Amino acid sequence: MTTKKTTIQQLPVMESFYTIQGEGIHSGRAAYFIRLGGCDVGCVWCDVKESWPIDSHPKFTIENIVQEAKKHPARLAVITGGEPLMHNLDELTSELQNAGFETNIETSGAYPLSGQWNWICLSPKKFKKPLPEIYKAANELKVIVFNKSDFKWAEEQAAQVSANCSLLLQPEWSKQAAMTPLIIDYVKAHPKWRISLQTHKYMEIP
Repeated sequence: MTTKKTTIQQLPVMESFYTIQGEGIHSGRAAYFIRLGGCDVGCVWCDVKESWPIDSHPKFTIENIVQEAKKHPARLAVITGGEPLMHNLDELTSELQNAGFETNIETSGAYPLSGQWNWICLSPKKFKKPLPEIYKAANELKVIVFNKSDFKWAEEQAAQVSANCSLLLQPEWSKQAAMTPLIIDYVKAHPKWRISLQTHKYMEIP
């Protein structure tokens, strides 16, 4: 006699929604976003500061999270935050992949890597630097450009990722008018980099 496996882990979910991935290498793809609560990185320009308190969000079982994801046609799940790696993501990603999902994560890299990933977007922050293990695992390095000094910092980050990691520079939204022209010139002079834009904000997609 076999018994059905039950999941007992619960994760704080600030929000989950079906949308279009707006930035990075996978920009333009339909995706189901799972935004987990909890972050202590402290980016001053964070646009989801309400995600920071880890205990302020309802908790859902892995089974509930996956069932909600399956209601939508795309099979790309993006785990974000907050800082999602504050939680162990082994079970969540395993169950999502068992359900046919490609699993992507966006992380600052400040916490140990857990989970099974098809794509890891490392978006490092000066406020709490990534762990060495994350640099080597990253498929995509996305550096947010808030001021001119961030170009030098971006190169320091790029020196630590693998040779096949995609390198992206993205203007911080409130500074995009000033930073985008600088990024354009920088990428033209340093073509190993690519430009990432928050296209969902331009298109007013939630």
